[in-house]
Amino acid sequence: MLLSLLIFLPLIGALVIALLPDTLRSQFRLIALGVTVAELLVSGLAYAAFDPTNPGYQLLQQSDWITLALGSIGSVSIDYLVGIDGISLPLVILSAVVMLVGVVSSWNIGERQRAYFSLYLLLTGTVMGCFVALDFFLFFLFFEFMLLPMYFLIGLWGGPRREYASIKFFLYTLLGSVLILLVMIGLSMSVMDPVSTALATGLINSPELADTNIIRLIQAQLANGQIDPAQIVHTFDFRYLSDGGNYLPSAFLSLSGETLPLGMPARMLAFWAVFIGFAIKLPIVPLHTWLPDAHVEAPTPVSVVLAGVLLKIGGYGFLRIAWGFFPDGGAEYARVLAGLGVLSIIYGGLNALAQNDVKKMIAYSSVSHMGFVLLGVAALTPEGINGAIYQMVSHGVLSAMLFLIAGVVYDRTHDRRIDSYRGLNKAMPQYATLTTVAFFGSLGLPGFSGFVGELFTLMGSMQSAWLPGWFTAAATLGIALAAGYFLWTLQRMFFGPYWSRHEATTLPDLTPRERLLLIPLGLLALVLGLFPNLIFNLTHASVSEWLKRFLVS
Repeated sequence: MLLSLLIFLPLIGALVIALLPDTLRSQFRLIALGVTVAELLVSGLAYAAFDPTNPGYQLLQQSDWITLALGSIGSVSIDYLVGIDGISLPLVILSAVVMLVGVVSSWNIGERQRAYFSLYLLLTGTVMGCFVALDFFLFFLFFEFMLLPMYFLIGLWGGPRREYASIKFFLYTLLGSVLILLVMIGLSMSVMDPVSTALATGLINSPELADTNIIRLIQAQLANGQIDPAQIVHTFDFRYLSDGGNYLPSAFLSLSGETLPLGMPARMLAFWAVFIGFAIKLPIVPLHTWLPDAHVEAPTPVSVVLAGVLLKIGGYGFLRIAWGFFPDGGAEYARVLAGLGVLSIIYGGLNALAQNDVKKMIAYSSVSHMGFVLLGVAALTPEGINGAIYQMVSHGVLSAMLFLIAGVVYDRTHDRRIDSYRGLNKAMPQYATLTTVAFFGSLGLPGFSGFVGELFTLMGSMQSAWLPGWFTAAATLGIALAAGYFLWTLQRMFFGPYWSRHEATTLPDLTPRERLLLIPLGLLALVLGLFPNLIFNLTHASVSEWLKRFLVS
């Protein structure tokens, strides 16, 4: 029940806050804090129960949910199915950490607290659902429902252009959701559940008897046309969608599926549809334009969650769904996809270098750093995939820290312009120290997590049989650009004689709550950088198993 707790604890907390009377308004944030602390503890229990040597899904929980008869084409089964492997567990733990940080950074939210913390917990539950769901229909529900709380969190508590930013975020992500939905429907009609189909045909009389031999037998019968279509049970189960033996030979998305009028096989079109859906969320150039607007207008805690967790659902979707269900598409277009990753790295870095708004600079740096994720995934090497997962975790920690840092000066002056400050190291030495840690960690200084993630994605791309070596050389330009925009910002804001455009007196240094948020994140980035096996030990076995499908692609 651990994974179900990760989903339903926040949802129950949101319901409790929504139903409490106004006289208990002071308890809203305490309830949200208690729920997110419990989430972190439950994710820790999941970590303790996880066997890193087992590449398969663990902590599985499955219950029949919806079964719909489709007449002559069989039936479709939708299950409540949750589980984790070495790819999803690091992101679950990251989500628990960042969502807790977001609650503590929300402590000063004064308006409409009931709505804010209810929506925040609703967002927490749907995010966790995305990372643990193993049924495509269930995943899509969480993925789609996640839009609602984020839309309102930006639209109601954001800056002057919050309506524009929230609508743009919603429309972009909704477009991606529609593309994913179309592919999901096509997949479900193209894939059978071998266990349920074996039961329906009488091959076995109990699900417990469905061993590997039985599954291979029913797959052979499917391939030879020996199964009555009315007995086939279609499925949304991730485990079966990723196995080519479960695809109906004549289905639209089968391995030898139809070729469309433009000459593109149906599976390739489906791959691109799913890729675009998740590329919007990551985001990848040129589908990134919603991100800077959303970050600039969102309140600091929402920016922390958006950068720290929500972007990672795009990278997770690449691994679990786009490449996971369509390995032929991932291999066929590896160069194009890696090229988009390199483009995002360089384009995001150049835009970050041109910004005068601290938040917008950090937003464009996220575009650049997420380009490394796509490059690592497209490389299809152990180093690249492990590096991509590590980069997502590292960026989640460091981007949360960076947006908190941007919020510190904004809370004091309501001004995020870089040229509005000089010499802050004299006025705010603690703030200057932690900003330096975050900046150096993000630009890839050895010893911090940012270095490890970028190093392994670059190693993976260099060793890839699908990619030319100059892709790696071009991607290293992103590291140089990161050094440029972070060090230039550090020089302009923190060195020289003290001056602030809005304050005649010295700005106050970090409060205890701000130190409580920033110091643990800085230490976590350092610990992950010094001991990267904390992540790699979790991911290695699952990544090795994941890559096996590309040996025959």
